[in-house]
Amino acid sequence: MSNRPKPLVFEGAKNFRLRLILSTLSGKPIKITKIRPDDQHVGIRDEEASFLRLLSRVTNGAHIQVGQTGTSVIYYPGIITGGERIHPCATTSSKPVGYYLEPLLYIAPFSKEKFSIKLQGITASKEDAGVEAIRLGLLPIMEKFGIRDPSLHILKRGSPPNGGGEVHFLVDSTALQPLTMHAIDIPKISAIRGVAYCTRVSPSIVNRMIDAARNVLRPIGVEVDITADVWRGENAGKSPGFGLTLVAESKKGWNFFAEDIGGAGEVPEDIGTKVAYELIEEISKAGVVGRSQLSLALVYMVLGKEDIGRLRINKEQIDEDLIYLLRDIKTIFGTEIYLKEVDDDDSGDFIATVKGTNFLNPNKKM
Repeated sequence: MSNRPKPLVFEGAKNFRLRLILSTLSGKPIKITKIRPDDQHVGIRDEEASFLRLLSRVTNGAHIQVGQTGTSVIYYPGIITGGERIHPCATTSSKPVGYYLEPLLYIAPFSKEKFSIKLQGITASKEDAGVEAIRLGLLPIMEKFGIRDPSLHILKRGSPPNGGGEVHFLVDSTALQPLTMHAIDIPKISAIRGVAYCTRVSPSIVNRMIDAARNVLRPIGVEVDITADVWRGENAGKSPGFGLTLVAESKKGWNFFAEDIGGAGEVPEDIGTKVAYELIEEISKAGVVGRSQLSLALVYMVLGKEDIGRLRINKEQIDEDLIYLLRDIKTIFGTEIYLKEVDDDDSGDFIATVKGTNFLNPNKKM
């Protein structure tokens, strides 16, 4: 331990997962302190402890030390090994498999072996990305950066609160480094697609969500194709539920998405209408990518070769979360992402410019 480099120090629970992921990619150890010291439940939560276990499963040589009170974590990253793994997500937490899966998108392409993992638990929630949003909204971002054929298969649906779902995430080929991105033109929407699903409830609920969403989206004037996905039997998980994910597609392969699930007192028409309006709002406030896709795109740009990458960002996307991300990238990778306002129109948008750090997957042969 005495020969190891001194960890970079961060405070608070903000960006907990992403800081660990950036540490893993950079190979630099980190120490996170003051994790909810004043909360009723002090320290790391069950899902964060489960995520630490997941990281140790997909890497080799990682050393994790959690303080006695749980308010501090020291993480020495290991080598991303990948391989075939199974991870049961924390059963005492309401976090879905998307909470664990989304951070894996950053590291999966740079593993030693093909990355194949099955995650078990809840497959959708109101707070974190659902499996359809990841499959239809985030995997295409990976493909844009040259990651070949990532896939996500839903083996079982698991609605909250009891879950019982299972998904299989697979990246079959490792990558040397992401491609350099030059995307400064706002994509034009050519079609809207989606998935309306239900578990252990009447199939009519799916049709009611679809009809409500179509009523809102019809004036846009593009093709709307929403698939009905009804789950029954043991593959339908342990709880009744329903949800909707909508994706706006462009001919150049950029997607924007919105999603929600049915909650207490909500009817299918509420969800269909709400998600449709949220998709329209997401399109209006997006640059080249949506807000939920921005972090993944920027980190891939940082990992690219020593060339200048550019990405157009809507002014509405510059918020506290983005500032935290930019600060963490600078602290861990030592590189800055510059934001310059677009000067050839009145949009108020910005161009994010970053010089890649020339990250090279140590497990990929040249």
